[in-house]
Formats: sequence, C-alpha cells, structure tokens
Amino acid sequence: MNHQHDDEDWRLRWDLREQAWRARRDAGPRHRWRRPRRGLPPVGCVIVVMLGFLAFVGIAVQVAIWFTAVVLGMFRPLGEPRGAQGIAVVVIVLVALFIAFRAFTGYARPLAELARASERLADGEPDVRVEARGPRPVRNLGASFNAMAERLDRSRDDRRSMLADVTHELRTPLTVLGGGLEAMIDGVHPADAEHLTPLLAETVVMRRLLDDLRTLSLAEAGALPLHREPSDLRTLADEVVASAHTAASAKGVTVEPDGDASLVTSVDPVRVREILANLVANAVRHTSAGGRVTVSVRALGGDAVLDVTDTGEGIRAEDLEAVFERYERRSDTGGSGLGLAIVRDLAGAHGGSVEVSSDGVAGRGSRFRVRLPLRD
Repeated sequence: MNHQHDDEDWRLRWDLREQAWRARRDAGPRHRWRRPRRGLPPVGCVIVVMLGFLAFVGIAVQVAIWFTAVVLGMFRPLGEPRGAQGIAVVVIVLVALFIAFRAFTGYARPLAELARASERLADGEPDVRVEARGPRPVRNLGASFNAMAERLDRSRDDRRSMLADVTHELRTPLTVLGGGLEAMIDGVHPADAEHLTPLLAETVVMRRLLDDLRTLSLAEAGALPLHREPSDLRTLADEVVASAHTAASAKGVTVEPDGDASLVTSVDPVRVREILANLVANAVRHTSAGGRVTVSVRALGGDAVLDVTDTGEGIRAEDLEAVFERYERRSDTGGSGLGLAIVRDLAGAHGGSVEVSSDGVAGRGSRFRVRLPLRD
C-alpha cells in the first residue's frame, strides 16, 4: 500500500510540474514564470567566483607586500613598516584593487548578461542576442552564443515553413480524393477505372512528397544510408533518359544522353539515379516545346561530372543562389520545390557537390553540374 501511495504522489507531482511547464510555455516570453532552479543562480555563481578571485588577490597582495619590503630592505620582523615601506604598501594595495575591479567588471558583467540571455533562450524566446564585449575569451563566448542563437532561430523558422508548405502541398490531393470519393458515394460518379485512376494518381503525388521529405530530412541530418557499389554512370544516365522519354515527348521536348560510353565508380546507384531524375524532370519542366535536354557523363580530373543542360527559359542571376533551397519554385511550373534541395544533399552525402550556371536568357537555358569523386 505504501508503494502504491508513493506512486500516486509521484504521478501527482509530475502532473503538477507538467502543468506549470505548459503554463510557462503558453504565457509568452515576457510574462513567463521563472523556472525552478537548483543551487545558485547564474549571477550568484559569478559573485561567488569573483569573491574567490578577490580572496586570491588579497593573498597575492600580502605576498607582494612582504616581497617588496624584503627587496627594499624595509622588512622588520618585530616592528611596523614606516615611511617608504608604508607608501609601497599603499601603492601595491591600490594597484591590486584596480586590477581586481577591472577583472570583475570585464568578466562578471558580460557573463551575467550571457547567463540571463541563456535563460531567455532556454525558455524559447526568439531573437535573443548579447553584445560581444569584455576580454577576448568573453567576446568569443558571446559571439559563439549569438551564432548558436541565430542557428536556432533559423531552424525554428525553417521548421515552421516546412510544416506550412507540407500542409499546403497535401491539401490539394486530399481535396481531390475527398471530392471524388464523396461523388462516388453519392452516386454522382460510378466507381470505375475512369474515375478511380485520377484518385490513385493523387495518392502517388502524396507518397512522392512524403518520400522526398523523408529523404531530405535524413540527408540534412547526415543519417541517410548509402549502399555503394561499382556502378556505370552512363548506364544510369541512359536509364533516366529512357524513363523521362514519355513525359518529355508529350511536351515536345527531346531528352538525350551524351559523354563517355562508360564511367564506373563506387556510388549508391539508386541515389544517383534519383539525382539525375530530379535534374531531368526540372529541365523538362522549364523547357518549351521543341527544346532539348542533354544528360552528359564524363570524367574530369578526379571527379565524375554529370551535366544536365537544357534550352529552356534560364534562371535569373538573382535567383541562382536560391535554386537549391527548399520549396524554391515558380508557382506556375508545378512540382513540390524539393527536387533540387534533394539533389544538393544527395550529392553532398556522396562527398560531391552541385552547381548551376545560367545567363537568364530564354532559349539558352541553364546547366546543372554534379561532381562526384571517382572511387574504386
């Protein structure tokens, strides 16, 4: 029975602490309760440290007084210091106090501000920064804190944007699915292949979006598994070109391979095929009827170079740096806006890189170049 009561008391205390934490979270950064602390608060810790430092300085002052008196020949074991010895003692004490004061103001105040900013950051308050001042170690600590806070704010903003974009991307196929199923249930449309095929296509769109998000999340976290094996990159390029032929022909775009007839290196063939498929799909999407998309494979130095070149609309100079960001796309071209971000992260996972070049002139298109290190 006692154990049962102890468990109930523990659960009650846990529930009360959880309710208090939720209240602090929902109260906002300005009027939020202070979190319960154990031991001394950060400012108290700084004061204790500085008192210890002052005690150390006091002992050092006593040693310095004794040493100076001995050097000047004014130390009298049985007497009191007089004249010049007294002046020396006063000067040493004043210098020691000045050094202690400068050390206290130089270290304690920036550290106290940093401790308060850390509390605000831990409470979830955004845009928390400190002024990097004081001695060099303290300035470096403040600069590191600001960099960490900036990364946390950027991560928080990216997470919110990702949730909003995913919600937007899933809303359209879910609406189509819901509308089609309701029409079948109400007897407006028959449940035949003609009306079920578009609904199945919407499930494919949702599955592809979720797969892209999973791949992107794993790649950015450095947890994407790569199953390397010797692979012929030209064969992979030919497979991608063949799979893109139907969609490209429907738009009037020609897709063709080029480059070395064979180039073998150790890569994950599934992921490299995904890189090329995303680049080719992006090129076809931005190329008008009568245009051409070329997939070139060749060795350059110690790298395998995969070039996907098109004769499409091109990319403006001010947009080149943002093309590999998440959800960076034009609203009239379709797509999830994740393909090029996946290309960037998959190339990085292989130890390679991706770059884009374009002069923004329609008809001259753009070129995406992927570099993968040649490995046995």
